[in-house]
Amino acid sequence: MGLRDVTSARRRLTGLRLRALGIAQTLPASPAETVGRMLALQGQDLPGVLWSIALRSPGATRDSVEQAFADGHLVRGWPLRFTLHVTRAEDIGWLSALTAERQHAAAAGRHRELRLEPADFDRAERIARERLAGGVRLDRRDLLAAFDADGLSTEGQRGAYLLARLAQSGVAVLCGPTTWTLLDGNVPDPVRLEGAAALAELARRYLTARGPATARDLAWWAGITLTGARAAIAAVDDEFDRLDVDGVEYRLPFGLEPAPDGIHLLPGFDEYLLGYTDRSAPLAGRDPTLIVPGGNGMFLPTIVVNGEVVGTWKRTLRRTDVEVELRPFRPLAARTLAGIRRAAAAYAGYLGLELRGVVTP
Repeated sequence: MGLRDVTSARRRLTGLRLRALGIAQTLPASPAETVGRMLALQGQDLPGVLWSIALRSPGATRDSVEQAFADGHLVRGWPLRFTLHVTRAEDIGWLSALTAERQHAAAAGRHRELRLEPADFDRAERIARERLAGGVRLDRRDLLAAFDADGLSTEGQRGAYLLARLAQSGVAVLCGPTTWTLLDGNVPDPVRLEGAAALAELARRYLTARGPATARDLAWWAGITLTGARAAIAAVDDEFDRLDVDGVEYRLPFGLEPAPDGIHLLPGFDEYLLGYTDRSAPLAGRDPTLIVPGGNGMFLPTIVVNGEVVGTWKRTLRRTDVEVELRPFRPLAARTLAGIRRAAAAYAGYLGLELRGVVTP
């Protein structure tokens, strides 16, 4: 495949994904509806995932997304890859149950190092159910203090792993930045799926919101086996189209068209990069450490121009305004800079602040 063909294939993949992901053309949806369509969004960087949700929800602001958490529509837990994700409250139970066994097995070694026994997890669940009963919400530090007061040590990382196990087991969830509540006491009508039906729904929503994608992408994203991912896609295969790019077969929604050219300021950990195991298309052959310095797992916010990641950015918040600093990988054309300023103004509006300026090197 020649350079022109490689570029064309890359642009086709990125254009289709920008459309499917709801970035280039947002669909009329509330924050909760957006998250429901996406199924889950990586959420350890809370300010970042709030922006990821809002930029896919027309008219949404930081306040309106935070309100969706306060109202119990959105929660965070560890349903995938032992990593914090945002989901709709009604989805986190079946999704966590689908992946819990593999996550428990993956964490077993660390549990042994921390001297965490099954009885400790049972004890943590008992304490959590007692302290959070009746819809009570507790800050992380207060829930950990309750563990310690009952003689269950939270020293070192023990507390973090005890809380993570509560979430993975469908007992409790994060309903605010550091606030915990019981899942079954706050979700009156949870989605109930298991086994093959759960796998099929996983593939259906993953491919709807992220296609073109492969079974390997799904396996990585969900933290399931490749065999499981292939079986999940096979169960819904007649619902999706196929696309062959350089010998790789992708699944995507029928009728999906590439997004038009556009400029986007995406947060770190956005699904545009985190939704796939192969990120070569948006990076256009660049070294991944440009967006993950030192390979430390911390993804920087990205500047995306016509599907290509052309740099990173950071914000500086003040009381009444925000400043956006650009770190492009190459000099940017005046037209591109004008588009970035418009994107930065939209970001400032989401925050409810004035745009102080866009700083370039």
